[in-house]
Amino acid sequence: MKNDKKRANVTIFDVAKEAQVSKSTVSLVLTQSEKVSDKSKAKVLHAIEKLGYVYNREAAALRSKRTNLVALVVNDLTCPLCAQLAVELEKQVYTLGMVPMLVSTNECIERQQQAVQAFKEYNVSAFIMIPAKGTSRQWLDNLYDSGFLVITIMREIAFAKAPSILPDNKKGTHLATSHLIEVGARHIAALGEQDCFEYQAKLAGFQSALTSHHVKHQATVIDVQNNRRAGKKAFKQLIETHRNIDAVMCFSDFIAYGVLDTMREIGLSPGRDIKVIGFNDFADSQFMTPSLSSVKIDINEICRRTCQTLSEQLSGTTPAATTIVDVTLQLRDSS
Repeated sequence: MKNDKKRANVTIFDVAKEAQVSKSTVSLVLTQSEKVSDKSKAKVLHAIEKLGYVYNREAAALRSKRTNLVALVVNDLTCPLCAQLAVELEKQVYTLGMVPMLVSTNECIERQQQAVQAFKEYNVSAFIMIPAKGTSRQWLDNLYDSGFLVITIMREIAFAKAPSILPDNKKGTHLATSHLIEVGARHIAALGEQDCFEYQAKLAGFQSALTSHHVKHQATVIDVQNNRRAGKKAFKQLIETHRNIDAVMCFSDFIAYGVLDTMREIGLSPGRDIKVIGFNDFADSQFMTPSLSSVKIDINEICRRTCQTLSEQLSGTTPAATTIVDVTLQLRDSS
């Protein structure tokens, strides 16, 4: 009787400590998951035998029962594109018979971790995330390995286990830069924030367009924060040092707005003196003076593919690791 009471007091935390592994690793072994190495499994089983731990499968089944809740963790609801994504995702998640729960992390890793932990306690079925800047592959993989369904959208954490739904950023800048070249531009500058997840893909598209059209001048690429004020400042510096610039490829509409502002201030006519194209095609872009050409991301298709991936996960089907959604070029007066 005494030994039975002692075994009952042994917890999963005791097993994890004895085996020198995490609690989640012990849980994976107990649920016979294939996501744990043979070495770790052996250590956990040895600890269970040594401590006399008894796994209550009935209680565990009650704890692990998933709700119909889906956590939508987005990076910045003040961004028009992000807000549009959140609204459309909520709508499409409801069509799956599930209930979305939305939180914005404001690009803060600590807030993202806090929100995810709270959602885990609510036992949500899945996480759909636009990861905050600085999100590590290890953190995301740990969330995935703990048994939750995870999908990242708009931003990809390189080599992470969770599937990603992404716009074709490389194609977008390739199309836009190709258009600038085709209408006569030869000295084209690219303005974008290097710290953005999608920067390398956009830069690759910009450079591939120059190469495919045999534009041989040294491309001017400027690192600029993703906001209107930074776009204004960057263009002022650009025009002072590169007076022969005849086109600007902006990696976001926010930056392009700043470029248009400065051009008007110094007496240049956007679209006539210097051509400008943005990226994201925010709703305000068509109302700028002049109206801004921009690469348009198909938000509805991003959300549709995301919910399709979620449905595949819920049914036990392994979805594609990466889904690329097409983009289009919206031409207006600025180019």
